Amino acid sequence: MTAQQPARPLVVVMGVSGSGKTTVGAALSQRLRVPFADADDFHPAANIVKMASGHALDDRDRWPWLEKIGAWLHEHELDGGVMTCSALKRRYRDQLRHHAHRVEFVHLHGTREVIAARQAGRPGHFMPSSLLTSQFATLEALAPDEHGLVLDVAQPVDVLVQQYVDAHRVLDASPSQKENR
Repeated sequence: MTAQQPARPLVVVMGVSGSGKTTVGAALSQRLRVPFADADDFHPAANIVKMASGHALDDRDRWPWLEKIGAWLHEHELDGGVMTCSALKRRYRDQLRHHAHRVEFVHLHGTREVIAARQAGRPGHFMPSSLLTSQFATLEALAPDEHGLVLDVAQPVDVLVQQYVDAHRVLDASPSQKENR
């Protein structure tokens, strides 16, 4: 990357289970041409077993998992990337920012009814719909001082990705068009 090129986006797509983090995150990473990772892949087996049995994770379960996610973000801080992660509490987001200071959060927000309908449409996922209530109870919205964007999950994936691109004007123009801005 040269001094004239802006840093590639480093994004965490966050929200409650069933909000579409993986779908939107994968589409966003493809659009931005940066690597993608799903935080679900970073959970130790014990976390998955605990959630699959209907028990919410506590902070002792989450900290090592968040450290792994933070390490991935740190590794991609220069070249950019998109990670999905529930990041429901401010302190979890702060922990991720500790590893990658310029990370931005895209909060996929939706009503409980919309999210519950989405969860019902994805059989076989380890996170049971019974934990949705605890996810909403835990969720702390992005604070005004947090670098991020809130998007309504009731919209199609392509619209959500375009809203991110429009908000940031990233990678949508050819290099010659960018030079003329």
